Amino acid sequence: MTPRRPITTIRTVITSISPSGHNVKLFALADPEGWDLPPYKPGGHIDLHLPDGPVRTYSLCNDPAEQDRYLVAVKRDAAGRGGSILLHDQIRVGQEIGVSLPRGGVDLSDPTISHRFVAGGIGVTPFLSAVAALQRAGRSDFMLHLVARGTPPLADLITPLVEAGQAVLHDTRTRPRPDLAALVGPPRDDIAVACCGPPGMIEDFEKATATWAPERLHIEYFLPPALPDSPEARPYTLVLARTGTEIAVPAGATILDTLQANGIDVPSSCGGGVCGACHVDWLAGNPIHRDRVLTPAQRERTLMACVAASADERLTLDL
Repeated sequence: MTPRRPITTIRTVITSISPSGHNVKLFALADPEGWDLPPYKPGGHIDLHLPDGPVRTYSLCNDPAEQDRYLVAVKRDAAGRGGSILLHDQIRVGQEIGVSLPRGGVDLSDPTISHRFVAGGIGVTPFLSAVAALQRAGRSDFMLHLVARGTPPLADLITPLVEAGQAVLHDTRTRPRPDLAALVGPPRDDIAVACCGPPGMIEDFEKATATWAPERLHIEYFLPPALPDSPEARPYTLVLARTGTEIAVPAGATILDTLQANGIDVPSSCGGGVCGACHVDWLAGNPIHRDRVLTPAQRERTLMACVAASADERLTLDL
């Protein structure tokens, strides 16, 4: 018998679509019958299960206290994988879309920690929900730096922050991109820093924060970093604990591809270990974790099937 995974996709309907900058649209999603949607953490994200099969991950950019809707901003990317084009050109108000349960987010729980957010263009989206949550809690201990060329995306949401002195726009049309090390400053126990943007910005941010404690860093990726080929890759066996099924994984193959090729339904999106969609719990063995989303504590029981491998001959999954 093929193991069944719990249902993790909910029905939503598009209630509004509005332009919010060059090639950017805001999509509001709600429960078709008006129920509250599952809650999410500030900076959380969801997968949209688009018509004809594509699954794409987007950050939620409204206040998590708004339980009646999810708000996602999508930039049309002609060079992308097609999801943003589909959303911009084909999705209409009233259309139903399957949505994953929310996951991820920025830890804002410690009131003694202030926050610095650094975003590139549309990468500002996860931090808008984080900022909204901080403001609702009466906290002003944050600063948002947005690097964009010309008028920024989501200007209607960002302008009030600029006017309040809690956001700074860095227009690369008129001056070079700012030094990220200068924006985040030296490591401090009372400050957490976060970044979301294109690969070049992420690389510079990682260099600028190389000496920071991991618990004070948060990174959201546009695209997953390329995984180098491993000359030590070898075959191993997956054991599905619920049925006792054993599946051979060829050298260099991914757990995700192997499971799906054998009829095991595992949700997936990015394929590179940064979105968290293909999380699977493991029970025995020695996983090789190559994702950028799980914490050390989470890795004690969970792996990302799109990038994880096994250091042993057998790896048992909770499937």
